Amino acid sequence: MTDPKVLRQQTAAKLHAAASKPAKISAFIGLDGFVDEILHVVDKRESAEKYTRLGQMDDWGKRICAAAGKSTNIELVSQMTKLGGNGPIMANAMSAFGVKVSYLGILGYPNLHPVFADFAKRAEVVSIAEPGYTDAVEFEDGKVMLGKHQSLRQMNWANIKARYGQDKFTAKVAGSDFVGFVNWTMLTYMNGIWEAILKEVCPKLKGPRKKLFIDLADPEKRTKADILKALKLITAFEKHFDVVFGLNQKEAAEIGTVLGLSTANQTEAGLSQLGQEILQRVPVNTLVIHPTAFALSVDQNGVNLVQGPFTAKPLITTGAGDHFNAGFCMGRLLGLNNEESLLAGVATSGFYVRTAKSPSVKDIAGLMKKWPAK
Repeated sequence: MTDPKVLRQQTAAKLHAAASKPAKISAFIGLDGFVDEILHVVDKRESAEKYTRLGQMDDWGKRICAAAGKSTNIELVSQMTKLGGNGPIMANAMSAFGVKVSYLGILGYPNLHPVFADFAKRAEVVSIAEPGYTDAVEFEDGKVMLGKHQSLRQMNWANIKARYGQDKFTAKVAGSDFVGFVNWTMLTYMNGIWEAILKEVCPKLKGPRKKLFIDLADPEKRTKADILKALKLITAFEKHFDVVFGLNQKEAAEIGTVLGLSTANQTEAGLSQLGQEILQRVPVNTLVIHPTAFALSVDQNGVNLVQGPFTAKPLITTGAGDHFNAGFCMGRLLGLNNEESLLAGVATSGFYVRTAKSPSVKDIAGLMKKWPAK
């Protein structure tokens, strides 16, 4: 493992040298889309304009449990309404790096929802259905995502062919340097879409292998059979792509449990071991696990782990993982090794949670040079 200070300096130098390269990279990402409202819970209302925030998720849970058999009033205060969904957030972050992004998703139909207007100015955006809606209740130690998912069933292979076009879809995959399929959990027809892509699109691909990023997005509510089928399909994609399979800490434990692995040890060493065992059973190019304080990758050469610029009081947390994914994938696309790409990922996420803004390549290089103490 490279000394952290040395790693930050050498990675920052490489990013500065490569700052113009993202404009030459093309990405095709999908397939979800949400309108996110970020909310805080009121603890005490002091006046019409002033309140104290309920900071810990456990306190909210206790307040709800205390009202069982009775009733209670909980006030939510909107902080912002923004584009949401794993795909749009990741794609928007990559467009902030300067990548030429094409996005296919559910962002409004027949017209885009206004929350995606700025995104559509930076990327080529096509939508085939209405978005989902999420109330993201944020705390200092996590968040609760309350989703309304009726429209997500419209994202299926039949609608992709009818409203986007199979030939256009194939051309986008074939003509892009990077492909990202995210939010498998909420897109309940994703297994069918992946099966169709493997059967009808992948055999037509020619030339150098491309990078494919896949993120399941908290599969806890899906059945074991569905998850195992998804893992089989992800493995099948490795025949055609260099697959990066991304998991956060909770997702890694969920996948480990489905695969019959021990997930009790959630330390750095325990997650490193779990990652290696998952990769043995889902043999893709690279597996990434990103808790909030650090991130690790596993490939045929072993494990790399880097610490992140963790903050106990983030300005925003919804989308932090998607920004990590964008930063890691950008690092790989720019030719960084896994250790350097992990640092790019945690720096991208770290910048975002502190500012609620997607960073440029120069922004994350600057964060590496002036690494925050907390």
